[in-house]
Amino acid sequence: MLQIDSEWLKKSKRRYFATFVGGDTDRIPVDPMMLSHSTVACGYSIRDFYEKPELAVACLAYVQEMYDLIPVTKYYFAHPWLPELGINLKFMDLTAPVPMNTVVTDPEDVDKLCTPDIKEIEKGYSYTRLITAMDYIKNNIPDMFVPLAYCPEPVGSAAELCGIEQFLMWTQTDMNLCTKLCDIYVNTASTGAEALARRYGSALINTGAVLENSDTMSPDMIRRISPPTLKSLVKKCLSKGAGPQIFYHLCGNHKDDYMLYPSTIIFTPMTIMQIGYWEREMFPANIMKDAFGKICAIMPSVDTKLFVMPNAIAIYEKAKQQILGGRDSPNGFILGTTCEVPPLSYPANIYSLVRAAKDFGSYRDR
Repeated sequence: MLQIDSEWLKKSKRRYFATFVGGDTDRIPVDPMMLSHSTVACGYSIRDFYEKPELAVACLAYVQEMYDLIPVTKYYFAHPWLPELGINLKFMDLTAPVPMNTVVTDPEDVDKLCTPDIKEIEKGYSYTRLITAMDYIKNNIPDMFVPLAYCPEPVGSAAELCGIEQFLMWTQTDMNLCTKLCDIYVNTASTGAEALARRYGSALINTGAVLENSDTMSPDMIRRISPPTLKSLVKKCLSKGAGPQIFYHLCGNHKDDYMLYPSTIIFTPMTIMQIGYWEREMFPANIMKDAFGKICAIMPSVDTKLFVMPNAIAIYEKAKQQILGGRDSPNGFILGTTCEVPPLSYPANIYSLVRAAKDFGSYRDR
């Protein structure tokens, strides 16, 4: 069994829970989006993270303690719930698995797609990989176990069914087709969340918006497809036993559309909102605080493009800027990264996030 320092675990849990319930703590929590950097940092490969769930979560637990991050192991992998709809994934050496096919070519194909029932879900690729990872954590690192209902970016996932270019074309010519594809993915992913909730009890709902951002769609187009799809997904997941914690990851540039979400999607008392970019820069913490701070915890972030450069001071300064801009957010603040920590990131760059949290991340102004 992997040994986790009990004193570190106690302090880290106190920080994380204080985000939602308050109480004394030494600093804000730091939660970079950790994926295959965990296996690389432990001497394994990028591919190992995706092919070997048990190894991946053991490495995740180790680096969470090593970097002094949050006490939760969250196993993310590419394209969950799409294999259940006929998408074939190929493992890659240097990236996450990639889809090798589409299942929709013509508009008529959309109505031919059938969503799997819960028994089919429980035999499928996504569910079996997730429970392999989560059972390992529960059995070997129980103090770091949090069930995860992983239902990422429903619009972008739906687009993979026909191909991104075809989907974007249909947003201009026949939005009804796009809505149908989103509904198919939502029904499949929420059934997956139900299966996980039956096995583990309440589970953290992880979702967001990636394809639909200010670089790919107009605000009006995003308004029509993204908030309604997210609301539908979260509502169905909650009704099937997942939640109440929700993590929203809005990846990419959301300068022109972030204001569409506060009044339209679902928030619970344990919701975290994370937004990646404001055009090419990190999304400002003060704007995130003003838009979301009264309804949920916020996760301002530092640009992950910086993490492959040997310049920890630059990351420290960016982290300081974000912390000072949002640490007084009324419902809590977590420091994160704009997207996945690059696998070959310099460890000093991640330590610099934590150093900034120690130096400036007090809740004294909350």
